[in-house]
Amino acid sequence: MSDVKKFGTSAVYFTALSTIVGAIVFLRFGYAVGSVGLWGTFILIAIGHLVTIPTALAISELATNKRVEGGGEYFIISRSFGLNIGATLGMLLYLSQTISVAFYIVAFTEAFDFLFNYLYVNFDFVLPKQVISIPAMILLSVLVLKKGANMGLKVLYIAGTLVLIALLMFFFGKPVNGAGIDYFSANVSLKNSGNMFLVLAIIFPAFTGITAGVGLSGDLKNPGKSIPIGTVAATFTGLILYLLICLKFANSALPKDLVENQLIMANIAIGGKILIPLGLAACTFTSALSSIMVGPRTLQALALDNSLPIKSTNKWLRQTRKKDNEPINASLVTCVIALVFVAFGSVDSVAQIISMFFLVTYGSLCLISFLHHFGSSPAYRPTFKSKWYISLAGFVISVWAMFQISVLYTLIAYIAIIGLYIYIERYHSDRKGFSAIFANTLFQMNRGLQIYLQNKRKRSSSDQAASEDEWRPSAICISRNTFKRDSALKLLNWISYKYGFGTYLHLIDGYYSKKTTEQAKIELDRLLSNLDTSNQVYIDTLISPSTTSAIAQSIQTPGIAGMENNMVIFEYMKSEPENDLNDIMTNFRMVNAGGFDVCILGTSRKPILYKNGIHIWVSRFDTESTNLMILLGFIIMGHPSWKKANIKIFNICYAHEIDEIKQNMYELINSGRMPITETNIEIIERDEHISVKEIINQRSIDAGLTMIGFNENTFKVEGDFSFFEGFENIGNVLFVHSNGKKTIN
Repeated sequence: MSDVKKFGTSAVYFTALSTIVGAIVFLRFGYAVGSVGLWGTFILIAIGHLVTIPTALAISELATNKRVEGGGEYFIISRSFGLNIGATLGMLLYLSQTISVAFYIVAFTEAFDFLFNYLYVNFDFVLPKQVISIPAMILLSVLVLKKGANMGLKVLYIAGTLVLIALLMFFFGKPVNGAGIDYFSANVSLKNSGNMFLVLAIIFPAFTGITAGVGLSGDLKNPGKSIPIGTVAATFTGLILYLLICLKFANSALPKDLVENQLIMANIAIGGKILIPLGLAACTFTSALSSIMVGPRTLQALALDNSLPIKSTNKWLRQTRKKDNEPINASLVTCVIALVFVAFGSVDSVAQIISMFFLVTYGSLCLISFLHHFGSSPAYRPTFKSKWYISLAGFVISVWAMFQISVLYTLIAYIAIIGLYIYIERYHSDRKGFSAIFANTLFQMNRGLQIYLQNKRKRSSSDQAASEDEWRPSAICISRNTFKRDSALKLLNWISYKYGFGTYLHLIDGYYSKKTTEQAKIELDRLLSNLDTSNQVYIDTLISPSTTSAIAQSIQTPGIAGMENNMVIFEYMKSEPENDLNDIMTNFRMVNAGGFDVCILGTSRKPILYKNGIHIWVSRFDTESTNLMILLGFIIMGHPSWKKANIKIFNICYAHEIDEIKQNMYELINSGRMPITETNIEIIERDEHISVKEIINQRSIDAGLTMIGFNENTFKVEGDFSFFEGFENIGNVLFVHSNGKKTIN
């Protein structure tokens, strides 16, 4: 049985490029130059790439966030917007990919125009184009059903070579009727601007190929690498080729000839009468081949998610062929649907609807990327990042282009989407997820708004609720030592910078009175005036006669972002621990009983060496605190101060435990639940003659931050602070206790 993951970056690149350099390039780019001029065509190409380049970047970003499985764009959309909206767009995307096969096969018949003309001129016989298109579709179906994508890619490379030769001969070719006429002057200027979007509607299918390679995601060895490199490279290669081809047309024929002769390229190229029809046949066949490889994988992915409204159909379509893992049943259905459309002979009107559905898909991908920039969860950690304004521009231009091409077909597309979504929502009423990314975005907007209002010295009394399915920290810290040391405030700022929310309350001892109220106002003004502009923590003052009453009061009140507090941070000075640790011990039991996570920060006078990263010391017996420490580590690393740092995880165990612990940790890494590399994990064999604290002091002496887990038993003996002592050699130490299970996605 062959390996499921069998393709690399070249498969993504050539699959996308073979669809980008397709029928429209050979048949319609000359028409575009002749109709609206060279500059007009350049403008249309720019508009097309203002959609495709942001989409390529968005796909690259989304694909490097998590393992992209089978289904390409469908997988990305469904895992971001939820399975129901994913299924809606996925079905329309699949239909577009399948009808595209028929579109390319019908275009393939144009390569045999000489045969149709010969029979008509010499025998007055009109040969139906289905005589060519139906056998071609059957041949393509047999190729895919028999040999699968592996053989399909081999044919792709051979046909791609033919296309390359045809294009080279076109570039080396001479102008029509000699070189004496100034063709460039006749073609260069912008003209017929009123027909710009009519021409865009004709040539837009040329821009719908950039995501073709993404559909192979389930068959890629390393989709996180292959999809970004292959997709972006194919997009920019296509852009350069488009500009050069149009420039060659403008220098080679009169506008009238460009408009009237759809195969004018054959008159320009060296050996064009043979090579251009061959190139057209090759590029249309490879475009059809690319679509017919991608479509079944989208359909299979829908079936694997049980998204189709017939259970038995899902079970049948998800089946694969044992010898090569090909989605054989989904391929069969795709071939049959495509053959039906080919039999109709013309899909010109359907082609505009195809463009609508592709634009919906592209716009959705850009919208997902845009929303993730403002509302991502801690689990969103792409290695390739686009810019939010590029993604927003891609989304806006996609919607604008749809309406410019055809208001009618745009409305048909949106009506189809809404109707299908309502049906799927009723059929799969148990599925959630559509609102998750919007809830994240609203949370981030609310968070930023509150901090903005605070920085502007405006106090907001609004109480907005923000629902959140994934865990994120909403931490509170109460301290009377604010003006002595700022380590707790720094920690809160690290945690709150990107994913969480932090509330810091400066404690003023005493009873609430006019005097203490004035003192609170003065000290708050002092705090806010000294804050760094990058501060992401909400700061206030609290008047209370004791730390216990202050904590009891504060933890019951939701944070200013509308989230319930779920974490309490205590802080003490390592060189003077007694008074603060007594206070912490007194209040820990109360906070722990309330179900809060607890972090105790041991502050050091040593400077923070950010570049040396975060050291996390884990224990196999405390998986809950381990998970929380790892999550906090990645959340803290989102702060710019830690941008050049990394996380290192240490585990001290006995010799007979090493193999088991190694296996468990590497399984977590391979499954993606511990998103670090094996080189960042160090398992240390326990030496009976050296204490654990000595090992930590040695290994983490220069760490920027050290994390150590603890549990309730640490505070069982009154006045026993030995667990928190003995770390004098290292910098700041964060002791972490998780009050509940945290899942690392």
